[in-house]
Amino acid sequence: MKPDMTTPLTGSQSQAARSATVACQFCSTLNRVDIARIDQKPKCAECGRPILLDRPLHVSDATFERVTTDTDIPVVVDFYADWCGPCKMMAPILDDLAHERQGEVLVVKLNTDENQATAQRLNIRGIPTLAVYRRGQEVVRQTGAVPRAEVDRMLAGAK
Repeated sequence: MKPDMTTPLTGSQSQAARSATVACQFCSTLNRVDIARIDQKPKCAECGRPILLDRPLHVSDATFERVTTDTDIPVVVDFYADWCGPCKMMAPILDDLAHERQGEVLVVKLNTDENQATAQRLNIRGIPTLAVYRRGQEVVRQTGAVPRAEVDRMLAGAK
């Protein structure tokens, strides 16, 4: 394994002190990113393109478990659909959250129309639904559009 800030995930590898597992937005390879080094602009270990943690990242049925379980910082999951008006209202709030709290929180989005297995398994009944995960465990959930202050309260309660 090369001494880089990202590594493709295979088998059981030891986890860095504070890391996040994310799928590359370009090639979908899962990468483990060292949170302490995000200012060095991590790149995908497979395709070499940037991994941008200052914005919400997409997860899928295939990557949801790994991302929420193998990430040491809180993971805010936005369960949404493209056609949903309240989901569109939440988008700028989550964009700002990801940008302002980069390295403290990982913000991900799961399209419930395209990833029905995960939405059904987690009993997502309405959208938008925000859930905060700590090491694979859901610690708080809120259904419906909420102001930024409520999202911050959810995160404060997830520590």
